[in-house]
Amino acid sequence: MKSLKYFIAQSWLLIVASFFFGLLIAVANAGLSPRIIQNKINKRNQLVTGLLPDAKNFVPVDSEIVIQSIDGKESRVEVFQALAESGERVGWSFNAAGPGFADKIELVVAVDANFEKIAGFDVLSSNETPGFGDQIKYDYFRSQFEGAPADALKLVSVGEPTDIDAQIVAISGATVSSEAVVEIVSNAITQIKEQIQEKGIMTDGSE
Repeated sequence: MKSLKYFIAQSWLLIVASFFFGLLIAVANAGLSPRIIQNKINKRNQLVTGLLPDAKNFVPVDSEIVIQSIDGKESRVEVFQALAESGERVGWSFNAAGPGFADKIELVVAVDANFEKIAGFDVLSSNETPGFGDQIKYDYFRSQFEGAPADALKLVSVGEPTDIDAQIVAISGATVSSEAVVEIVSNAITQIKEQIQEKGIMTDGSE
């Protein structure tokens, strides 16, 4: 008991300070959270507009879409119909995530109106190795997906990156990151397409 009293007497300032700063961090995080979320939404919208330049409006699909990620976790995915100014559907967009080499990779993906071809992807967040895995953000790698078939991607170690086909040439020295992107995109497209077809969302220009 004496030892406990001595410890409290000697460390009360540290305990109070730790509590105070912990509370301060929690309050700051709660206050900034809406802004962080909004910044992420703004970034996503900006990236999708670049992937689907004909789209003027993005309407969220009202039905619940739940997919299983590569690591086996289930998550709800917000899927958007990309509409032209006329109201015609020109594509779809959604976020997709999965494990990379260093940490989770989160992408925004766009496909054409029939889910047959990939319009492209961009990186929302990634901590892949600088100079290697982070090349998933580079145009030369991402451009391989533009116009590629949505359901037949295959990673290869040798090939011509400028060819638009099902074969995605891996980044030299970053095969794991390259494979992660291919798997994330393919996994999400396959499951989302299946569900929107089953729910009848794909039958016309809007829900």
